[in-house]
Amino acid sequence: MTALVIGANGYLGSHVTRRLVADGQDVRVMVREGANTIGIDDLTVTRFVGDIWDDDVLREAMTGCDVVYYCVVDTRGWLRDPAPLFRTNVEGTRNVLNIAVEPAVAAGLRKFVFTSSYVTVGRRRGRVATEADVIADRGLTPYVRSRVQAENLVLEYARTRGLPAVAMCVSTTYGAGDWGRTPHGAIIAGAAFGKLPFVLGGIELEAVGVEDAAHALLLAAEKGRVGERYLISEKMISNADVVRIAAEAAGVPAPSRTMPLPLSYAMAALGSLKGRLKGTDERLSLDSLRLMRAEAPVDCGKAKRELGWQPRPVEESIREAAKFWVGLRAAKRAGKAAG
Repeated sequence: MTALVIGANGYLGSHVTRRLVADGQDVRVMVREGANTIGIDDLTVTRFVGDIWDDDVLREAMTGCDVVYYCVVDTRGWLRDPAPLFRTNVEGTRNVLNIAVEPAVAAGLRKFVFTSSYVTVGRRRGRVATEADVIADRGLTPYVRSRVQAENLVLEYARTRGLPAVAMCVSTTYGAGDWGRTPHGAIIAGAAFGKLPFVLGGIELEAVGVEDAAHALLLAAEKGRVGERYLISEKMISNADVVRIAAEAAGVPAPSRTMPLPLSYAMAALGSLKGRLKGTDERLSLDSLRLMRAEAPVDCGKAKRELGWQPRPVEESIREAAKFWVGLRAAKRAGKAAG
C-alpha cells in the first residue's frame, strides 16, 4: 500500500503518519515549507514540500497512491476576519479534490479519507446525535460553517465525481505528541504545570484519544463506505474532569476555583468587544465560547460496527498528554542546565 498524508506535520496527521509507518506501508507526506515537522522527523517517509495550492506538488504526491489522508484544517475559530478559514477549509479542500479526480491520480486511488469534525453533525441538547443528523444552516459560527461546507464538498465529489471519499467527524483529541500546542493541549499543559488559576464551569466536550482517532482513519481506508461519514469520539467529558485528570497524572493539585458560566459569557463578550475596537483576534470570544457550549452527546456506534473501531477510555489519553508536557518541560530544563 502506498499512502499519502497531506498535513502530516499536524497533531492528528503526525499520528496517522506514525501508524502508517508502523504498519509497514509506503508512506508519503506533504508538508508546507518551513512547517514544524518534529512529530515525524524520525520516520522514514517520502517528503513532498508544498501547500494545498501547489497543484504540481499535489499531483506528483498523489499519483500512484492507494490512499490519501487529508488532515489539513484551519481551526482558528476566534478569528475576527473569517476569510482565512474559508480559504483553507473550503477552497483549499476544493483545490485538492480537483487534483484527486484527475484521471492520472484517480486511476489508482482506492480511498480518500477526509478529516472532518463532529461539529458538522446536528446536535441538540437532550438527545444523542448520529451521522444522520443534519446540522441546520443558521446561527453557525464562521468556523463551523467552513467545516460544514468542506465536508459537504467532499461528499458531493463522492456522489458526482467518483471520488472514493469518506468523512471522519473527529471530536476533540487528547494525547502525547502535541508539538504544535493545540488550544485544548494548552489546557492540559496548564493543568500539568499547575498554572491554571481556575477551570471553566458548564463546559463539556466530546473527546477521543489522538491515537485512537488516527487508528479510525486507517480503518476507514480499509473498511469505510464511500460517501459515508463516521463520528469518531469516545465520550463526553467535562472541562473540569479533563483538568483534574491531567493534574493528577502530573502530580500537582488541580485548580480549586471554578469560573461560573455567566462570568465566562461576560468575559467572552468583553473579548469580542475588544476585538472589534482594537482589530485583534481574541481567543475568548462569544463565537469561541458558543463553540464550546454547542454540546450534546454523539453516538459512535456506526464506526464501531462498520470499521471495527474500539477506542480506549479517553482518560488514558489525557494522562498521556499530561506526562508528555511534563517530560517536555523536564527535557528543556535539562538542556538548559547542560548548556
